[in-house]
Amino acid sequence: MSTIYVYVLEGLADWEWGYLIAELNSGRFFKKDAPQVSLKMVGSSKEPFKTMGGLTIVPDCLIDEIIVSKTNVLLLPGSDTWNNSKHTAILKKAVEFLDFGALVGAICGATAALANFGLLDTRSHTSNGPGFLEMVAPEYKGISFYIDQPSVTDSNLITASSTGILLWTRQIIEYLDVFQPDTLAAWYDYFRTGDANHFYALMQSLPARAENE
Repeated sequence: MSTIYVYVLEGLADWEWGYLIAELNSGRFFKKDAPQVSLKMVGSSKEPFKTMGGLTIVPDCLIDEIIVSKTNVLLLPGSDTWNNSKHTAILKKAVEFLDFGALVGAICGATAALANFGLLDTRSHTSNGPGFLEMVAPEYKGISFYIDQPSVTDSNLITASSTGILLWTRQIIEYLDVFQPDTLAAWYDYFRTGDANHFYALMQSLPARAENE
């Protein structure tokens, strides 16, 4: 069982995690015998949070209830409120995950928080374009590790820009090994291109596997 801890904070960018949490929560395209996945919303308090889109989210647990293990994941979505000092606790938890070899996924504004906390100084990463992290994260010293791509994987750290949502989702799903490779490729190509042929390939990948098992 993998627990996917999703940090929720005021002003969370709803769209940046939409593809990912929908697929992980529904399991609609999971392969047979995929590892079980449980999503938990984590907050700095149990008070409800308002997303950028106005949705209300009530955390399932607090930061100190997070269990760090190799099979668990910490996801840090974008927001324009990451500079609040109350987020230090979740950044410390990110350190624990990375040091333990567990996956941390960060996108958009969350990459700036990681950068300012020194977590991108020695790891390949990306963000919202060259120069962005230098502008918003005064403690950032990882410019030589910056890669100008929509989403970048470095072992157990996956970072993405605000436009790297789809690739970030693909890389995390691939890391979790819950889709068959052909299913994941068709899923990604369909949402990336809108070509109906990829949708048919996606649908066909599911019954084809069932018939062969």
